[in-house]
Amino acid sequence: MNGDPWASLGTIRVRLIGAMAAALLPVLILGAIQSGMAFNHEAERVRETLGSAAQRSAADARARMESADILLETLAPGSIGFSCAQRLAEITERIPGYDNLIRFDRRGRVACAAGTVPSDPARAERPWFRQVQTGGEMVITRDPGATYSDKPALMAVVPAYNAAGEFDGALAAVIALTSLQPNSTVTALPPGSEVALLDAAGEYLSLTNPDAFAPPPEGWQARTHSQGSYVWYGRADGQRRVHIAAPLVGESLFVILSADSPGLFSWARLNPLTGLILPLLTFAVVLGTVFIAVDRVVVRWLIYLQRIAALYGRGRLTVRPAQAGDMPLEIRDLAEAMETMADAIVGRDASLRDSLAQKDALMREIHHRVKNNLQVISSLLSMQQRALTDPGARAAMSDTRQRISALALVYRALYQGPDLKRVDLRPFLEELTAQLVAGESMHGPAVRTELHADTLMIDPDRLAPLALFAVEAITNAQKHAFAGRGGTLSVDFRVGGDEAVLEIADDGDASDQALAGTGVGRTLMTAFARQLRGRSELVRNAAGGVTVRLVFPTPHPAMLGASEGNQQVA
Repeated sequence: MNGDPWASLGTIRVRLIGAMAAALLPVLILGAIQSGMAFNHEAERVRETLGSAAQRSAADARARMESADILLETLAPGSIGFSCAQRLAEITERIPGYDNLIRFDRRGRVACAAGTVPSDPARAERPWFRQVQTGGEMVITRDPGATYSDKPALMAVVPAYNAAGEFDGALAAVIALTSLQPNSTVTALPPGSEVALLDAAGEYLSLTNPDAFAPPPEGWQARTHSQGSYVWYGRADGQRRVHIAAPLVGESLFVILSADSPGLFSWARLNPLTGLILPLLTFAVVLGTVFIAVDRVVVRWLIYLQRIAALYGRGRLTVRPAQAGDMPLEIRDLAEAMETMADAIVGRDASLRDSLAQKDALMREIHHRVKNNLQVISSLLSMQQRALTDPGARAAMSDTRQRISALALVYRALYQGPDLKRVDLRPFLEELTAQLVAGESMHGPAVRTELHADTLMIDPDRLAPLALFAVEAITNAQKHAFAGRGGTLSVDFRVGGDEAVLEIADDGDASDQALAGTGVGRTLMTAFARQLRGRSELVRNAAGGVTVRLVFPTPHPAMLGASEGNQQVA
């Protein structure tokens, strides 16, 4: 499996789900747009409802104030005498909403009243009294200068005149603000609506629910008067609410209506069928269905075929997809194609094995014949050597014959070994050393051999120069160290990591001339070392003889030719 975490993005599941998501995305976007439009429509409806309710509430309050004006104007001419207080008290009891009715004389003193009136020596100097005295129309005030009621209230004042038409005082009605406050239970109002009265300073005078109102924004009075009503949003008690203000009495009193104003997502929670939940649910269900369908119809069969292909990759070509009958038609065709491919591979492997067996047999036969031909040549050279009388010629002929015998031994090791491409070097060195020592033992003293060799599988291209190097080294030892005296021949082959070392040593008496020699043998050893991409050297050893050393790179599998396959190194 690929360890790249991004590789999973290219799977069939992801691609099909991505395609389905892209196809359904316009539906989801359309649902979101429709939800937003419905939300805006609902918010606009709430604003319109509150606006009209605020206007109606203000109109009702103004009508009540106008009725108060008519009442006061009616009462003003006769509101004097012994029965004045009684008449005012009766009117107060019959008409709800009036906390007190008061008759003032021209100096601002109380002539009669339906209830208790607070003392106010400066009443005649109050702005509202002077405005009534000079204006001739009803004056409404929220700040009369004294407390005329124990509840939030305003005072409506009209002038009174005598028979001569001169100013004769004023008649005032103390009206409770609760009587002007609209009813919040009107069915036309949205659910959860609350009502309050607000003065020009932005202070709430009367509220049906104190937690339902937020402070008004800056400049709300001017906007309310210029537009007839003003809408703002604010958070009250942790909830988002819409507020609408309408002027009630001049510029001093306003009616405020407040209602719930949910945000888009909270509105969608309250309206799940027309909000985002239904499109999202549809989106999720479709994607889940696609995921399950892809997994059951496509992916699980591809995983099954992947396991079959992995078995084929391990060489188990006799395995067949037994569950192919349950697969979809297209994947079943793929399974049948894999089965046909496996049959073809089995047939081709059988043919290749037959061809390889024939090739191995032919190569072994060729190596055998080459070895026989080299032995024939060696025999001919031996016959020619016996016919020669010159010692130098006989020695040269013997050296050539030994080299040819070494090559013949290489080919014999190849065709007799289990692998035509590699030879175990340890038994080869044992046989080569024994062959060379035995060939000279009949012409002189006996030579004792000591051999130690690590196991190394080596190819013929490296074995031939290595064998010829050993022939030259052993032959030189026989000529110069063991001639007429015998001795000990030591052959040591070691594999140490990246380098292998072959040392051939004798215990003779080596002269400086022998160490510095530049004969044919020394030249050939240098050439063989270069062929192995190594180096050679001759040194005097502790026994007084010569040690010939060959150092070359260990032939690891990566160093072999592509046709040689994998090589095991012990």
